[in-house]
Order: sequence, then C-alpha cells, then structure tokens
Amino acid sequence: MSPLLVILAAAFGAASSAFLPRLAHRFAVGHADQPRAGCAICQRPFVPGFPGWVRAGAACSCSGGFGWTVATGATVAGLLAVVIGPSPLLPAYLLASVPAVLLAMIDLRCLRLPDRLVGAVAASAGLPLALLRPDRIVPALVAAVTVLTAYAIGVLLGGLGLGDLKLAAVLALILGFAGWPAVLVGVLAPHLIGGPIAMFLLVTGRRRVLPFGPALLVGALIGLTAA
Repeated sequence: MSPLLVILAAAFGAASSAFLPRLAHRFAVGHADQPRAGCAICQRPFVPGFPGWVRAGAACSCSGGFGWTVATGATVAGLLAVVIGPSPLLPAYLLASVPAVLLAMIDLRCLRLPDRLVGAVAASAGLPLALLRPDRIVPALVAAVTVLTAYAIGVLLGGLGLGDLKLAAVLALILGFAGWPAVLVGVLAPHLIGGPIAMFLLVTGRRRVLPFGPALLVGALIGLTAA
C-alpha cells in the first residue's frame, strides 16, 4: 500500500464530494416529482442550466454542514485505495464511488434511489471492469442475476423496494469481477448492518422505514476487502 496513493485517492474523494450537496438537494424528491428548482429552505430559485447544478459546498448559501459529505467521500476513496492498491481497477472504483455516495445521501433524505444514478454506478465501474477483466464477465453476470432474483423475492414480500433491487444487482455485478467471496460478503454485510438498527428501532418503539441503500453500499465496500 502506497501512502501517496491513499492520499491522492482521498483528495479525489473529498474534491468530488464537495459538489454533491447541491445535487442531493435537487434529487431528493418523490418518485414522480421533478428535481427541485429552488432551495427547500429559503425558497430561492436555483440558477437555470449548468450553473444551477454545479456548486461546491453547501446546497445553498442559506445552509451549511457539508463537511461530513467531504469527509465521507475522502474516507470511501481512501479505503478503496487501501483495498485495491496500485491497480488499473482503482480508477473505475473511484469513479463509481462518486454517484454511490450521492445515492446514499438521497436515500437517507427521501428513501429513493434514482435509476439514473444507479445506472451511473453500473456504467462507471461495470464497463471499465469488463474491459480490464473480460475473464470475469460471466461470473459477474451470474452474481448479478442471482442477487436480482433473490431481491425480487424480497420486493414481492414487501420488505424491499425496487430501487434496492436494482442497486443490489448492480453492486453484485461489480463485486462479481472481484470474486465470489466479495459477492458473498457484500450480500450478507448489508443485512448485518441494517438488522441491528431495525431491531433497535423496533424495541424502542421508533417505527420508521429505513433506507437500505446506504447499507448496500457500505456492504459492497466491505465485500471488496474479501476479494
């Protein structure tokens, strides 16, 4: 492991995550709603076009507290550098971590995993990994179909949402390029993370729907350590 590599990866994660609060604020709406056209706090409309989407720092000048987003992005990217090391695969994982962190932010706010962002995770990691490791394409597809089938049952039973199903299949595809141990750990870890939290809320009488996307993403990161 190269300390310089970890530092550079963490810097990338921090810099890219600095632009996520505005995006998360605009995308954190209901399934049938359009992205927010203005700030939900001060009601100030966002600038039309590209400048209204791209902003480093807080989502709006009236809000703050974006440091945790930067810290999260830096931590995720740094951990990826530690786990993957100086490999041609690392840039693919780092690129995928940006929409992944954004997905977690949105799901925590409104229990939603937008299809376009799930697709961005699949494209930014899946396509490069397929080019770099063509020998793992079939196992990766098998992993994705297997997890998709299992989670479809969960959706039918009412315990999971369609967004969870799609994200789980995409993450299984990505982990499939790392090997079956990574897939197994990546599938089990989210339930070990979410289970105790759900039990605590049940025991304390705080019944609420939990966003499962962040647990899926953390589980995938843990799964990579088993590769």
